[in-house]
Amino acid sequence: MTRKIFFSFHYERDAWRAGQVRNSDLLPNEDEYGFIDAAAWEEIKRKGDKAIENWIKEQLEGTSVTVVLIGAETSQRPWVDYEIRTSWERGNAIIGLYIHNVKDQENKTDAQGINPLDNIYLANGQPLSSVCKTYDWVNNDGRNNLGTWADEAASARTQYKGEITLKAGTLDRHSTATPLSQKSYATTGPTVINNPSGPWAQ
Repeated sequence: MTRKIFFSFHYERDAWRAGQVRNSDLLPNEDEYGFIDAAAWEEIKRKGDKAIENWIKEQLEGTSVTVVLIGAETSQRPWVDYEIRTSWERGNAIIGLYIHNVKDQENKTDAQGINPLDNIYLANGQPLSSVCKTYDWVNNDGRNNLGTWADEAASARTQYKGEITLKAGTLDRHSTATPLSQKSYATTGPTVINNPSGPWAQ
C-alpha cells in the first residue's frame, strides 16, 4: 500500500543523505513530504518560527506516517522535535531510520547519533521509542523494506489511537546547545535497532 510519508531530518547536516533516501524511488515524489530546497528553506526561516510551524503542518497534511531520518545530531534539532510531536499528536505513525551509514557527497559515513524518540515521552512517561520501531537504512535494507515498515507502523499506531498527548518538550528552538538530558557521545559500535514490545510483539 502506498502511503503519504513525511520525512523529518536535520536539514543542514543531513540533506545529502536524506536525498539518497528520497532518490531511492520507493515512493512517487507526490507522496513524499518534508523536502525543500535550500533557497526556499532560508526564505521560510527569515519569516520566523510561525512560518516554519505553518510549513511543517502544511507538509504533514494528508500524511499517515512520519519517518525520522536519524543522523549524528538529529536529536539536538528543535524543529525535528517539533515535527515528531506534531506528527504524533495528529495521529501519524512514526518510524526512526538511522542514516549515518549512508555515504555523503565525499563518500564518507557519519557517527551514529542519539535516537530522538528516546527523549520524547507519552503522558505516562513511556518513551516514544518504546512504541515506535527504529531501523538502519543501510544495515536493514531500507530500499526494499521502507514500504513494509510504514504499513506495519500505521497498523501499530491504531493501538495507540487515544495516546495523543506527549510530555512537554525541553528543546529551545533558538539554542544550538545540546540539552542536558542529551549530553552524551554518539556510539561508534554496532547499530542498535529498537524492537519494542506491545503491538510489535509477534
